Amino acid sequence: MSSPFLAIDIGNTRIKWALYDSASPGAALQAQGAEFLDHIERLADGPWADLPSPGSMLGCVVAGDAVRRRAEEQIVERFDCTPRWVMSSAGEAGIVNGYDHPTRLGADRFVAMIGARHRMLAAAKPGQAPRPMVVVLIGTAVTVEAIDADGKFLGGLILPGHGIMLRALESGTAGLHVPTGEVREFPTNTSDALTSGGTYAIAGAVERMVQHVRSHCGVEPACYMTGGAGWKMAPVMNGHFELVESLIMDGLLVIARERASN
Repeated sequence: MSSPFLAIDIGNTRIKWALYDSASPGAALQAQGAEFLDHIERLADGPWADLPSPGSMLGCVVAGDAVRRRAEEQIVERFDCTPRWVMSSAGEAGIVNGYDHPTRLGADRFVAMIGARHRMLAAAKPGQAPRPMVVVLIGTAVTVEAIDADGKFLGGLILPGHGIMLRALESGTAGLHVPTGEVREFPTNTSDALTSGGTYAIAGAVERMVQHVRSHCGVEPACYMTGGAGWKMAPVMNGHFELVESLIMDGLLVIARERASN
């Protein structure tokens, strides 16, 4: 009988966690939540207090070693399982890492690409060839990844998220301390101009990468978008982007199954 599996994604702003009934893609979700990094110490006695103990866990971290250690203390305090973390490598679970220095690729990016490729292959019709992909993570920072049909990571973009863009403008420009506005085709006030400018800057970078992949691979890529602010971006994108709640959790499930079978 399979035991519960705990997946953890520690980003730049929050720690996200999900408990599944097993360590395999498509496993049933039993519980999930998120906490700001300042509140990690609340997990063991708070959201995790009544959870069944997982038989195993796997996570990815971009927030640094100090934050990772704080999360590990909560895991060890509450659960009887060893903390394990994904590190980017030359290749795993169908993704070949084409970064100049593979271990320097952010673990969240690596894991999300693995989750996306599994989703793309699972959705393919019988006899249909694998497709190249564009994978977008919308968070504190935005990343835009290009993967060819064979699963090779060709390269990716990193750009500031909405919040960073607005803070940069506020700190570098007089008189721009204004409320968040709406996305408009033709903004007629400063709030809408700022929000629309940041949104369309991200959209433009994503659409340029789609063009690059289409040209390089000679076929239309499958496009996936994930991250806490993905819902803000999806409506303004040209072309079809599948909005996935968490490709990172999907990727952790794929990696956990692969490692258990090896």
